[in-house]
Amino acid sequence: LSVNIMPTQMIQLWASDFLKYTEDNCTPSNQLKIAIRKSGTGTGFPVDGNGNPITNVIFNCTELGTQSVELWSIDKAGNADFCETYVIVQDNNGNCPSQPGMAKVAGVLQTEAVNGLEAGSVLISGSAPNIPTFTYTTMSNNQGQYNFNAIPLASNSTVTPQKDDNPMNGVSTYDLVLISKHILGIEPLNSPYKMIAADANKSGSITTFDIVEIRKLILGIYNELPANTSWRFVDKSFAFQNPANPFETQFPESKSITAVNASMFDQDFVSIKVGDVNGTAVANQAMNTDDRSAGTTFFDVANRSVKAGEEVVVDFKSAEKMAGYQFTMNLSGLEVVEVLPGENMNANNFAVFGDAVTASFENAQSFAVKFRATKAGVLSNMIAASSRITKAEAYTEKGARNDVAFRFNSANGSVVAGEGFELFQNTPNPVQGLTNIAFNLPEASEATLTISNAEGRIVKVVKGAYAKGLNNVTLNRAELSNGLLFYQLDTPTNSATKKMIVVE
Repeated sequence: LSVNIMPTQMIQLWASDFLKYTEDNCTPSNQLKIAIRKSGTGTGFPVDGNGNPITNVIFNCTELGTQSVELWSIDKAGNADFCETYVIVQDNNGNCPSQPGMAKVAGVLQTEAVNGLEAGSVLISGSAPNIPTFTYTTMSNNQGQYNFNAIPLASNSTVTPQKDDNPMNGVSTYDLVLISKHILGIEPLNSPYKMIAADANKSGSITTFDIVEIRKLILGIYNELPANTSWRFVDKSFAFQNPANPFETQFPESKSITAVNASMFDQDFVSIKVGDVNGTAVANQAMNTDDRSAGTTFFDVANRSVKAGEEVVVDFKSAEKMAGYQFTMNLSGLEVVEVLPGENMNANNFAVFGDAVTASFENAQSFAVKFRATKAGVLSNMIAASSRITKAEAYTEKGARNDVAFRFNSANGSVVAGEGFELFQNTPNPVQGLTNIAFNLPEASEATLTISNAEGRIVKVVKGAYAKGLNNVTLNRAELSNGLLFYQLDTPTNSATKKMIVVE
């Protein structure tokens, strides 16, 4: 168990914080009494002056580090026993005054664009003469700052940041456009950090296989990159020997501190979101997510009726040439027989799910899909663009973003099937720090997001006026309760519910 000293400069812990279970061969477990004390501060079952069990211990700033405690249990017959465990008392937020023989180690996690990375996990481990090996962890705040307040003087320590959640944060097909231009030498990536972000498979090079891996993430085939973490970190003070090839020499992803002799406040790292080479990842809650689009890119489709059991080839062609496209095609009453890639495409540009097809491609405008109808209907009522799995977007050469919609044409006119009302799965899930809940509205509307636990108790309510299209609500784990939660989105005309899991 690790705890941080609070601003009151002390922390109170309860016996129940340590207890996994206690049992007796005669007394039922719910009738056993428990108590706790600091190791070596007494004998027998711990009781106060009135004979009541002592059920808490208090640590202050003079007790930083590993502290042993005795966890006791006593039955109805007065038989008692204990086990010994420990707690690591830390002051990572700097609430304690400086301790004799201790130093502060602090720094900041920031992106190349100098945005602080929130909820990065920072680990410091080391050893010093005459004391046990130590390992402490802390989380960066919304400005990317982290702090260890009590690192033993003369210790040799290593600081290592980590963050591995929400792998799709900032990743889109437009990143693949830019990586492809880098590989072809048309427009090389202009910083070593962007090149590290492009190395999706962590091979120490940038190749078309990195594009393949990132595309699988975009298409929903991968939930995470199998050979890499969501974020990587580089010691900010490190100077690349060859900035045009950061992989030429090994770059430090941790910082080693030899013989700490004073407080150090400059242990900074550059935070790199893997797969995001155009810097669109959201690093903290203070950053605004820009989901505005410059317009809509239409894929033209010949509208027609289909009979149950009929097989039909449907052609999709973009009405304008864009640098890249990605979307989910929602299906109702249709099953995919075969995807027929167009020019400059192959099967890797698509993924087929039970009721959807996802697509991600660049330098191409048309493709076809062979469907089998499971019921009679009209194509414009059976196919629609969506962001349910892969976000529906198209990109200009300069990176401006358009929405995507299907335009079904017939002798009677055109019908546009764009995105309707949808509530998406929160990411990341399970929730350990921040999580994002996205939803799409077919028109601007008031909406209410209600989070409740499995017993139906409301945990949090978020109300607002939201724009047409994709909207996002970011929540902090501190606002939620542990375990299984339900989140429900209500508008005047629609409602949807999904589940999330919150873990410690």
